[in-house]
Amino acid sequence: MKTALRNLILSATAGLVILGAAFFAISPAMAAGYNVFHAGQVINVDPWDNLNVRLWPASYSQKIGQLPNLTYVYVERCIKVENSSDWCKIGRDGIYGWVNSRFLHLVNL
Repeated sequence: MKTALRNLILSATAGLVILGAAFFAISPAMAAGYNVFHAGQVINVDPWDNLNVRLWPASYSQKIGQLPNLTYVYVERCIKVENSSDWCKIGRDGIYGWVNSRFLHLVNL
């Protein structure tokens, strides 16, 4: 009986650790944000590279698309991430996701 109780406690502890890790993984999405609703252009991307578009505003988030340098995008909103660059939610050709704001320049069209 002691083995079953110990296994239950270990399983519950492991579950709480996983839950805590998941919370911290999505915490950038809860950061303070600001609306932009403006056109933007991808900048500062090397000619042989593309800007990764992410599912969530974090560099470790799943990549859902990519955009070459100088591509025009619609910037919906951005969020401030403490001790990091801001992240912006963008849209272009059916791709909607997050990019690091240091690779965006707001433009007047």
